[in-house]
Amino acid sequence: MRRKDFIKRLGYLAAALPAASFLLQGCAGLYYASFVEEEGVLRVSKSEFTQIKGGKQIERDFVVIQSNSMQYPIGIFRTPKLDYTASLMQCTHRGCELNIGGGIYNCPCHGSEFDRSGSVMQGPAEENLKSFSITTDNEHIYVHVS
Repeated sequence: MRRKDFIKRLGYLAAALPAASFLLQGCAGLYYASFVEEEGVLRVSKSEFTQIKGGKQIERDFVVIQSNSMQYPIGIFRTPKLDYTASLMQCTHRGCELNIGGGIYNCPCHGSEFDRSGSVMQGPAEENLKSFSITTDNEHIYVHVS
């Protein structure tokens, strides 16, 4: 390989690395929580919203759970008032699996956006997400899926 080609490829690599790390960092924020499924109720520990990083406690805004009984994952958001909302991560426009980012659900297929409670913020979707009833106690969140 000629020196000029080597330097050119090295330049491309140097330009691509920051972009690749940005993309990977976005995926790292998605956390799949552990849960127990019993008779149509998914039980998630509230501790799943807490992360210890570098000796500091960090609170997550959301977690994702994937039940074998459902085709799509469920996103659970924690509100500032320490309430919880849960929605099926399936776009109501064409059925694509949604992403979570910036405190909202967004559709990678056609750009629909939904707020934390699953309400449509931006189309083309016209229907809100399927949401689930939630109850809580001191230690757990109960997502009622049936």
